[in-house]
Parts: sequence; structure tokens; C-alpha cells
Amino acid sequence: MGGFWGWGGEGTRRDFSFSGVREWSMKEDMSGGADMAARGRKDWDWRKTLVLVPAFNEEESLSGVLREIRESLPGAGVAVVDDGSQDRTAAVARKGGATVLRLPCNMGVGPALQAGMRWAVEEGYELVLRVDADGQHIPAEALKLREALEREGTDLAIGTRYGDGGEYRGSWGRRLVLKALAVFLSVICRKRTDDPTSGFWLMTRDLAECFLVHYPSDYPEPEAVALLRRQGFDFTEVPTRFRTRKAGESSLGPWKTVNFAAKVFLALFVDRLRSVDRRGSAAAIRRRRARSESGGKGAVA
Repeated sequence: MGGFWGWGGEGTRRDFSFSGVREWSMKEDMSGGADMAARGRKDWDWRKTLVLVPAFNEEESLSGVLREIRESLPGAGVAVVDDGSQDRTAAVARKGGATVLRLPCNMGVGPALQAGMRWAVEEGYELVLRVDADGQHIPAEALKLREALEREGTDLAIGTRYGDGGEYRGSWGRRLVLKALAVFLSVICRKRTDDPTSGFWLMTRDLAECFLVHYPSDYPEPEAVALLRRQGFDFTEVPTRFRTRKAGESSLGPWKTVNFAAKVFLALFVDRLRSVDRRGSAAAIRRRRARSESGGKGAVA
């Protein structure tokens, strides 16, 4: 991935400085969020966590998202992957104190996430939290993901909109299509999933290294869940609060949702016929890490 992006400013991580960032009123959305953020500050050290924010033309919502991250996850690193935006997304990210990784053109969410994961691994982060730039993910809810990751001992915690305790409600048509996809993915993964398209993820460094070997490029979440299971990793889902987006439009309208689901069904079926690259398996990555920690050579794939 080297050479795909330009680093913001001097190319180094900045201290958070949010003076002058536009206030984003979310009182009705954030009831209880302040208390959760306070608990996070008390119980968790976020300094080894990178918050990864893929963004394409999200200048209107991005400053509010960055402000929330700073308040809810103090000490965490933040990298905004500007996926070829035509607006001021990169400038807003720099003003918000984030590292900016710029792709040369609009490459899609898969390559954007892979670029961010490579940055996280190279910079030595132990956890990677994905937060979307449109404001749908609530950074304070990451506390639930981290608690689940610690409790379950998995490499991935997914914030789900549709499980028990979830509050998100989409259109019935969208929910029907995604429910069918969830059932199919649950069968092939041999583990239940309720929200196959959620991008609110907290993952370990080991899983990020797996995704450096291969990561789906179109709408990657369902395929990535299937891939990580084949590579020997596990996941857990946690009901979390989501918002409707604050600006812009979803890339998945009603007909696009059906088209997307059909493509994912086909991709998942074809993926089952392919062999996986064992360099990205949980066993191989943990062996490399053990050699590295003991003073041997354990280069990242």
C-alpha cells in the first residue's frame, strides 16, 4: 500500500486540538453518552487504540465526529482516510487534529480501510476502532465493544443495530434483505450474526494484520466476517446505539440494497470455493508475533 496516500502535515501524529471546530448539537442523540464517556476515561486506556475514520466527501459531518472521538476516547490516535474526496474533508480532518491518509482517487471503502489498518500496524497500535465519518456511529458506544472484546476473548467486536437491545429501525424492505443476508452468513460462518453490514468494528492488531494480506474491496463487511472465520479468528456482536446520518446520502438506496445483497450472496458463495492465504491465518500471525517478541524476525506480511 506504500505510496497510496500523503500524510497530513509533517506526517506525524498530532496532539488533539479541537479549538475552533464547529459545535455539533446532539443532545437528543447523546443521552447517557457523557456518563459512558466518563466511565471510559476511568476504566480504559485508549492510547494504544487507533480510531480509523474512512471518509469520502464528508466535510459537513466530520468535525462533529472528531469532536466526539476526542471527548469519548481520550488519548486514542485518530486517522482519517480521505478516499479521494472532492470537498474539504482533508482540511477539516487536519483542523480536527487527525492524521490524514490521502488516497490518490476514490478507491472504495475496502482499500481505504486497508490503508488505515496498515498505518495502525506500522505505528504499533494494539486495537483499531472503525468509526464512520457520517455520524451514524457513536464513539462513546465503543466502550461496549471493548468490554465485549475483553470478556469474550475474540479478535473482533461488532456493534449491531438489530440485536436484542438495539434501537435502530430501518425500512422494512431493507431489514428484510439484510435479515436474509444475516441468515446466510450465519450458516456459512457457523455462528450467528444479526447485522452483517455494520461497520462499527473494534479489532485487535492480529486481525488487522490478517486483513493486510487480503481484504474485500467493494462492500467488505460480510465478506470480511466470512474470511476471518476461515482464517481462525472469531467475532462477537454487541447491541449498540446508532444514529441516522447527519449529512449526505447513503450509498445503499432500496434497489441498491437488493443489488448489493445479490452481489454479496454470490461473492460469499464464490469465496467458499477459493483457498485462503495462510499467511493471514490466526496461527501464522501469532507465530510471527511470538518470534518478534522473542527477538526473532517476524515481519508483517
